[in-house]
Amino acid sequence: MSLQGSKYDRPEAPSPATGGNGAVAAGNKGNGTVLSSPSLRLNPSQEHKPYDYEDMQLEFSAVLLSSLEKYLPHTMLRDPRDQKAKFMQDILLKYLPPRERNRAIKHREYRQKIISNYQPRNRELYTLNPTAVFVPSFLKAINDNTEQSFRNILSEPSPGIFVFEMLQKDFCESLLEEIENFENWVTEAKFRIMRPNTMNRYGAVLEDFGFETMLDKLMEGFIRPLSRVFFAEVGGSTLDSHHGFVVEYGQDRDVDLGFHVDDSEVTLNVCLGKQFSGGELFFRGTRCENHVNTDTQSEEIFDYSHAPGQAVLHRGRHRHGARATTSGHRVNLLLWCRSSVFREMKRYQTDFPSWCDECNREKKERQRSSLATRMDIFRKVGESTT
Repeated sequence: MSLQGSKYDRPEAPSPATGGNGAVAAGNKGNGTVLSSPSLRLNPSQEHKPYDYEDMQLEFSAVLLSSLEKYLPHTMLRDPRDQKAKFMQDILLKYLPPRERNRAIKHREYRQKIISNYQPRNRELYTLNPTAVFVPSFLKAINDNTEQSFRNILSEPSPGIFVFEMLQKDFCESLLEEIENFENWVTEAKFRIMRPNTMNRYGAVLEDFGFETMLDKLMEGFIRPLSRVFFAEVGGSTLDSHHGFVVEYGQDRDVDLGFHVDDSEVTLNVCLGKQFSGGELFFRGTRCENHVNTDTQSEEIFDYSHAPGQAVLHRGRHRHGARATTSGHRVNLLLWCRSSVFREMKRYQTDFPSWCDECNREKKERQRSSLATRMDIFRKVGESTT
C-alpha cells in the first residue's frame, strides 16, 4: 500500500495562517531595534508574555505571531507591538516566494468576499463558549491541565492515537445546521468555493466563512495543552497555525478517503454526525518523508470507528485513510495543527526522528548489528588467546 498523490494531503489553497515555516533569519526592514544580524532565537523566552495581535491587519495568523514573539531577540522584547509584528512578518515573508504570497493575498480577498456576503444562522458558534461546546469531563481535564487529568478522560488504543469524548450533542447539531446553511448559500449565490484539500470533493474550509478566531482559541486553549504532553517531539507545545475544515461522506458525497498523511504536526478529527454506517479510519504507523511508503508492521494496524462527539487525536504523519461510508451521511470536523518552529528545526535534523516508527526500527537494527559485531570480535579475541 502506498500513499496517493503528493507526499501529503494538502489544503486546496494556501492560508495566510500557514504562509511561512518560522524562519530563523532575515533582514530587518522595520524601524524598531536595529540588529547586526537579525534573527529569531532558537530557545523561547518562557517568562515573556506576548502581545495579542487579533485586532491588527496582518499577513499571517495572530496566533502565529504571538507564538513567535517569544523567540524574538531579548533586545526586541520591549519594542512596540507594531514594530514586533512588522519584524516577524518580514521574516515570514522572506521565506514565502512571491508567487505564493500573491496567492495568499488573493485567498484573503476571496475569504473577505464570503464573510461580507454570507449571513450565519447560528452566530454564537463563531465565538468559542467552552461550557456550550465541550462535554464536562473534557473541560475539567483541560482546566486541571495535568497529564493525569488528560489520561483520565482518554484512551490510547494504539500508540500515538488518543480517543476521547469532546463535543456536546447540541453543539454538533448547531454546527451541522450552520454547515448546511452555508452550503445552501453557496448554491443560491452560485459561489464557487475552495474545498478543504486535494482529496475531498465535498466539505468546506471553516476559516473561509468566519471561524478563524474560534479555531484559534480551540487550538491554543484546548488542543495545544494535550499536544504539549503527548506530541512534544513533533512540536506539540509550539502549535501556532491551523487549517480547519469539515468533510462529508455518503452515497451522494465522498465515499471513502485514500491512504495518506496530513499536512500537520497534530490532527484533531471529531465526528459531528449524522446517521451512517461504515467510514472507519484505518491507521498504519507513523512515518517520516523517507519512509512514507514502507511496509506496515502488524503492531501498527488499527481501525477506528467514528461516534458523534467523539474525537481522535494523532500525529499528522500517522498514515491513515477512511473506509467507505456504506449508508447514511457522515460529517467530520478536522483541525490540522502546525508548528512553524518545529518545521524550521526539522530542516536541520541529522539524527533519526524519534517519532518515525520505521526510523526507530532501523536504529534498533543497527544497534543490534553493532552489538553482534562487537560480541563476535570479543569471541574471536578470546579464541586467539586460548
